[in-house]
Amino acid sequence: MDFFSPNTKLYDIISSNPKFLHLLSRFGIALGFGDHSVKEVCESNHVSTDLFLLICKVYADDSYIPQLADFEHFDMDGLLPYLLQSHRYYMDERFPHLEEHLSHIIKAAQPKYAKLLERFYDEYQSEVDKHFKYEEDTVFPYIEALRAGKSDKHFRIAEFKRNHSNIEDTLDDLMNILLKYLPGDILPKERIEISYDIMELSVDLVLHTRIEERVLIPYVEFLENKKS
Repeated sequence: MDFFSPNTKLYDIISSNPKFLHLLSRFGIALGFGDHSVKEVCESNHVSTDLFLLICKVYADDSYIPQLADFEHFDMDGLLPYLLQSHRYYMDERFPHLEEHLSHIIKAAQPKYAKLLERFYDEYQSEVDKHFKYEEDTVFPYIEALRAGKSDKHFRIAEFKRNHSNIEDTLDDLMNILLKYLPGDILPKERIEISYDIMELSVDLVLHTRIEERVLIPYVEFLENKKS
């Protein structure tokens, strides 16, 4: 973890793992950062260096758990904007791309397979919409109010914690249909491409869930305990 230092060149961190590329746009960091350090790039983009490196560590190590002191001393202002930007990325870019490819396969498939694919995708889209809407309409405003010193006796982050679901699971079911059960002559090249996209999206969603469970929830618990 010493690698994730404010003085490490941002390029070295990004090139060490392609998953880190997703972090740049979500923090509003543009490409073309040269050989500048993480601290220099973050400061020039008004991003908390501590928060950026914290997210990198959670991305890089599935066993990494932030310390309580992190939430006390780090500038956490950018956490909710980062999560909101992640939602926009999924809804405005990744899912439309997935849907476009899937529509080609549905049109080429026999009706029984087409209906199955449509049902799985529609159910998944509904699940994602519900998941993000709950966070954006209920959880995030609660956190903003808490950060502003206001309290809400009708909601605690423990409720979100109990009901937090993994929205990537249904994607695995969709990929099973594409790879295992559709007849082999139905757009095999496009099925491989969309399956690769699903795998990549699933990994990204797992990491998104990890950020919420290891950073967002503990951070809000810290704020709640501080308030009480």
